[in-house]
Formats: sequence, structure tokens, C-alpha cells
Amino acid sequence: MSNPQVSSPFYNEDHEAYRDVLRQFTENVITPNAHEWDEAGLVPRELYNQAGDLGLFGDGFDEEYGGHGQRDALMRLVIMEEISRSGSGGAVAALLSNYIGLPPIQKFASDELKARVLTPCMSGEAVAALAITEPSGGSDVARIRTTAKRDGNEFVVNGSKTFITSGLRADYFTTAVRTGTEGPGGISLLLIEGDRPGLERHKLDKMGWLASDTAALFFDDLRVPVTNLITEENAGFSAIVNNFNAERIDLATQSVAFARVCYDEALNWARERETFGKRLADHQVIRHKLVEMDRRINACKAWIELLAWRLNQGDDPVAEICEAKVDSTMTFEFCAREAAQILGGASYLRGETVERLYREVRVQAIGGGSEEIMRDLASRQLGF
Repeated sequence: MSNPQVSSPFYNEDHEAYRDVLRQFTENVITPNAHEWDEAGLVPRELYNQAGDLGLFGDGFDEEYGGHGQRDALMRLVIMEEISRSGSGGAVAALLSNYIGLPPIQKFASDELKARVLTPCMSGEAVAALAITEPSGGSDVARIRTTAKRDGNEFVVNGSKTFITSGLRADYFTTAVRTGTEGPGGISLLLIEGDRPGLERHKLDKMGWLASDTAALFFDDLRVPVTNLITEENAGFSAIVNNFNAERIDLATQSVAFARVCYDEALNWARERETFGKRLADHQVIRHKLVEMDRRINACKAWIELLAWRLNQGDDPVAEICEAKVDSTMTFEFCAREAAQILGGASYLRGETVERLYREVRVQAIGGGSEEIMRDLASRQLGF
């Protein structure tokens, strides 16, 4: 990848050392297999074990469960950026679903639940997923319809979820359920194990993220012990909303890294391809396209790094994270389009990196909250 890491006030030696480890892992293990895994529709299960051996899942989780022992937003940025260098959004989504499924357990669950779930997920022996979105609601979390009704020492769960990343293979689901009245005040987070009777999973076919298994989940009188409550009963809404903040900066970071991959593919092609007696890169119009791509990528990256640093200082820049996600996904969309223009017909061939990333633009812009949702949330945070 071009534009190697330069001197920065944000990163320390630990960040850079781990960056090197993850870069080798990505270049040697993920990138060469990205197309094969797309065609298979899954990353291999052993990939989680390899990632666990590298401590890939540990940021923000306690050492006693196999985590790093601290939450470092800049280290999280390094993780997202380096794995995304693979140019496979599907592999990234599949491998890193732990980072959206497990934080509520780390923050709110009992010690017993943490030990039971976090430990195998940190090692890569188990996979976690977040089950929030429903067919009827999308981003309108306050209108969750999946119910969990108390029956003695158990909850009986009925309802459905959709667009669940790692939904086919997850061992644990952090699930939003309605345990109380209508509205945000009646929502809880409940751990549902993947082998519970009453759970059905159905594969969803997608435009992109082909290496990520995505499923619709159906709960039919599924019974879960009350001890599987992650948050206190009817106190899950704020935990869900807070979890989105980290997911959005993750998606922004991934999008900028994918944009950089598109830029690299276009730059390498422009240097090698000859038209009308000279390299593509010798045409002014192509050089201007490349500079515009680079300019937008650098601006987004600088903003995200500053936001990660501010998170480490205890700041909570919700509005700016929303804005940065919009800007980053729009930059990704721009770079994917321009790279496709530069590569021409080559970008339309199945298996080419730009072809794959072009199909994955929309999910980055929609996942974690669409551009419209992000703009509206930012406006409300800014007091409009």
C-alpha cells in the first residue's frame, strides 16, 4: 500500500509494533485468499484461531479473559486499518464481528457471563455476533419487537432479526429484546447461545461482503435463563446506542483503508498501462484523479486519528464521529468509482480487488447507521 505510516503524534512504539504484526498477517493470510473466500461465502473457521493467537480481538477487554486489558481507540484504529488493507470487506466483517457483539458483555455482564463468553471469543475458539436489527425497524432501535417474556427463571423469546453479521456461525448472540413496555424503556440485552432449541438461521445473499456470513434469525419459544441478561432488565437501550459509537468509527476507518486500496490499485495500473504511446499516469486527467483520491483519503484519515485520540482522552464526540463516518464512506465511494474509471474494463472482472470493493461501498455507507441517520443524529447532537 502506498503512503506508508509517517511520523505521527498519536502512535507509540506498541502501536507500530502491532501494526507490523497485523500487516504481515493480512498480506500473508487474508489478501491472497480474499477471492476464494468470497466465492466460498465464508472465511475458514481456523482464521479466528489464527487471529486469536495474535490478540486481534483483545482491545477493550480484560486481561483475565484474554484481552489487552485496556481500551485504546488508536490501537483499535490500527487493527481496523491493517485488516482492511486486504481489500475484502467480507473478511473484515466476518473476522471482527466480535468487536460489535462483545463490548456490551465486557461493560455490563456478570463475571460469570464474561468468563463463559469472552474467554473463548478472545482465543478465536468462539464467535460472537450482535443481533439488533429487525425486518420492521432497521435503525429505529426503540421499536424492537422481538419479545422476551419472563417464565419463572427463564425468558421465552419470540421474534426475528435480520442482516446479522456472522449470523450463520456465531456461538453467541448479544440480542436486543423487549422485556417491558413500548419504547426505549422496555428493551434489554440478552445473551442467546447459538445452540439453543428454537433458533433458526437463514442465509442472506448479498451484493457484497460475500466472505461474511449474514443471516436472518428466527426465535420460536426459545428459552434462555434469566442469568443470561447482559444489562439490567429494561436497561438495554443506552447500551445499544453507546455500542454504535465505536462501530461507526470502525466503519469509517475501514472505509478510508478501502479507499486507499482503490487508490493503490489505480496508481499501479496507471503506472503500468500504456495508452496513445504513453503511460496512463502521464495523462494529466489521470494524475488529477489520483491526487483528488489521495487528498480526500488523507483528510479523512487525519480526522479519524484525531477523533480516536480524543476518545482516549475521555471525550465523546458523537456528532463528529457521525460526520466522519459520512465523509469516509463518501470518500470510499468516490475512490471506488475513480479507480474503476482508471482501470476501465479490468475493474469489471469478477475477482479483481476494485470490482469487489465497488460492490461493498453501499454496505459501508448503510451499516451502523446510514448517511441520512448519521446526519440527523449529528444535527441533534449539535442542538439544531
